[in-house]
Amino acid sequence: MSLHEILPGKLGFGTAPLGNMFRAIPDAEAAATVEAAWQQGVRYYDTAPFYGAGLAEERLGEVLAAKPRDEYVLSTKVGRVVLDEHETAARDLGEKGGLFEHGNPNRMLHVWTADATERSIEDSLRRLRTDRLDIVWVHDIAQDFHGDAWLQKFEEARTGAFRVLSRLRDEGVIGAWGLGVNRTEPIELTLALDEPRPDGFLLAGRYTLLDHEHALTRLLPVAQAQGVGMVVGGPYSSGVLAGGTHFEYQEAPAHIVERVARLKGLAAEHGVSIKAAALQFSLAHPVTASVVAGATKPGRIAEDTAALNETVPAAFWQELRAEGLVSPAAPLPNNA
Repeated sequence: MSLHEILPGKLGFGTAPLGNMFRAIPDAEAAATVEAAWQQGVRYYDTAPFYGAGLAEERLGEVLAAKPRDEYVLSTKVGRVVLDEHETAARDLGEKGGLFEHGNPNRMLHVWTADATERSIEDSLRRLRTDRLDIVWVHDIAQDFHGDAWLQKFEEARTGAFRVLSRLRDEGVIGAWGLGVNRTEPIELTLALDEPRPDGFLLAGRYTLLDHEHALTRLLPVAQAQGVGMVVGGPYSSGVLAGGTHFEYQEAPAHIVERVARLKGLAAEHGVSIKAAALQFSLAHPVTASVVAGATKPGRIAEDTAALNETVPAAFWQELRAEGLVSPAAPLPNNA
């Protein structure tokens, strides 16, 4: 089954912030944010053991346990096994060092073997308080975490996680599987394999208003030809497109700040919110099945929903194109 058939709407809720990304969030605030997403009609929820060493899954599961299981779609990820023992040294997270320093203190194993994949799924089901997962993503087998060793991690996943998830899908235990990464290359490599075949992928930060050229030319034509769908993660580029200061999970550099200022200036001229521009751009490509936006405050969910439904004039998109702020090859909303 394709992602377009599985996913219940264009807007999903991403739970990385619920793992205390960047800051410690009170439990009550986290629960209220998930509840707000539900009340706004969001029915797709994406999480991962990596987010706060199980914290995001625990917080999401606590709220969703009270909801009818058949009424929402749930995805999580494999590649990190959360241990009972606590971490005593600084975590080695590649380019993402310090990202979840306020999360659970548990030690995590970064492993994509068959046995680890089975264990990861079992642990996630327990933390999420559910009996099934709709989608499972193979998490972070890319350069941003592993540098030049990423191909070794990819091979470990190919012979381990990929095969386990393919079997579970074929047995009807899960609905779909794919990769959840911040780089296009692992997905490109996967789509070039004869087997196993993924159903889709979650690509974070690589198909946004600020960064889409590479995915547009290298990845998405192949995915479209194979009928493989995409979930766009990080549509606000780690927050810088939504009023924050982070890009690629770190303080935004000067050239990104300048580009965001140009985008916001044009948006203001046309009476468009920057959130609407960001969400609707990412959704305009036919491969995109959904976008998942993270939040830690209940009010942000209403903003995202409003942005999704906001009317954006064709003249705005045309001016972005004319100013070189979007690729000439990028599909624009409403065929602008």
